[in-house]
Amino acid sequence: MKQIKNPSMFGRFLNIVEFIGNKLPHPITLFAILALIVIGLSSVLSAFNITVENPAEPGETITIVNLLSSEGIHYLFTSMVDNFINFAPLGIVLATMLGIGIAERSGLISAALRGLVTSVPQKLITAALVFAGILSSVAADAGYIVLPPLGALLFMALGRHPIAGLAAAFAGVSGGFAANLILTSSDPMLGELTRQAAATFDPSYAENINIAMNLYFMIVSVFVITLAGTFVTEKIVEPRLGKYKSNKEQKEKIEYLTTIEKKALRWAGISLVCTTILASLLIVPEWGPMRGDGPNPIVNSPFMNSLGVILLFFFFIPGLVYGIITKSIRNDKDVANQMTDTMASMGMFIVLAFTAGQFVAYFNESNMGIVLGVYGAEFLQSVQLTGIPLILLFMFITMAINIFIGSASAKWAIMAPVFVPIMMQLGYSPEFTQLTYRVADSTTNVISPLMTYFAIIIAFAQKYDKNMGIGTLISVMLPYAIIFTVVWTIMLIIWMLLGIDVGPASPIYYN
Repeated sequence: MKQIKNPSMFGRFLNIVEFIGNKLPHPITLFAILALIVIGLSSVLSAFNITVENPAEPGETITIVNLLSSEGIHYLFTSMVDNFINFAPLGIVLATMLGIGIAERSGLISAALRGLVTSVPQKLITAALVFAGILSSVAADAGYIVLPPLGALLFMALGRHPIAGLAAAFAGVSGGFAANLILTSSDPMLGELTRQAAATFDPSYAENINIAMNLYFMIVSVFVITLAGTFVTEKIVEPRLGKYKSNKEQKEKIEYLTTIEKKALRWAGISLVCTTILASLLIVPEWGPMRGDGPNPIVNSPFMNSLGVILLFFFFIPGLVYGIITKSIRNDKDVANQMTDTMASMGMFIVLAFTAGQFVAYFNESNMGIVLGVYGAEFLQSVQLTGIPLILLFMFITMAINIFIGSASAKWAIMAPVFVPIMMQLGYSPEFTQLTYRVADSTTNVISPLMTYFAIIIAFAQKYDKNMGIGTLISVMLPYAIIFTVVWTIMLIIWMLLGIDVGPASPIYYN
């Protein structure tokens, strides 16, 4: 990445981060090396017979699994294919990209973006992109797949640096997991873990915990993080990236829509509305076949678990309609060719998914992540802090663990049984403990190479900068992580000092 002349002290720091990070091997190679390191380290650590008590199952012990033992070697060979095909982002990315590919190659996305940039004040584009990223958490992980590439296209159409658009969307999506205007699939998932952990200390209190326990704070956070993300993008990230020089293939000019394009967009919009109505019939009525059970049948439902497939149709159908009207799609061969071209562009990601999948699987199989989480919890308990220092230390431990364990639910499954009772003993409610965890977890996702979708963002970015590596992406995203952490921590402390409920019937302090 081209660096600006005479950078500020913070700019020089980011340049150093980029330089060091880019000395690392290619991401594909790096994940392969990390997988080998995990294998070797598991053998060394298992020799010391390190054991911890399973926080989720009292009385059960967890040990480091030696991946170089006979059983371990058997696992390495027999699991390799499964590790690849079960790598979490692989299926949803490829399936969703089939729909996005039709929407992009038929011309729908380009026309929609041109319509947007010629009708919406450009001053609001960045804020709108961050805002959309935050709200995308209602679609679980789908925001990571859809918005960053769209953000890059949008910024490039405006003559701005596409990496800045990608970064703004990525920051919004990552921050969205602790902010939204409505409940998301994360709320019942984390809430149930919190309730179970609280029940070990006070069963009667746990019975009254509701999954909307963080809703008030989440709603306010949407606007705070939108402002913070917009500031970082326009005042720090974009100036540092400099002017983008596109090649002839990438060059896009903002042109006003033609008559046929406007007609095609109208019909694409109508098809999108029809698709939305049909999709809503699957979940909104009580007889909806994809409606869930329990008190939250919409949020906790097969429909929400299938959003990757739903998004495929949300892009495919309008893209198909647009292509037919504009004649960019004349027959089924055109559809097949456009899908094939899209998959051909995903080659680097597929190879990356293979090595990354091995590393993630080996790390989980070795139990090193769980052991790390338990030791972190024990450290927090041993220092016996209270008040703001305690909250800050808890956030720091969460951020550190997030570097090694990407899944928010997996981390909380490990941490909740330990931290929730500890915080209750110190006078803080389970609801507030969960909120503090969510804030700390979200702020560091954008700089964690082990975060599941980090590799995907690199793949998207390399479309515009073939030299984009882990160091460059971390240096681009680090300002977001720092500003989000500072702003959100200040907001959390003010909220705590004012004693405002963080959600419906969800106090900060435990009595």
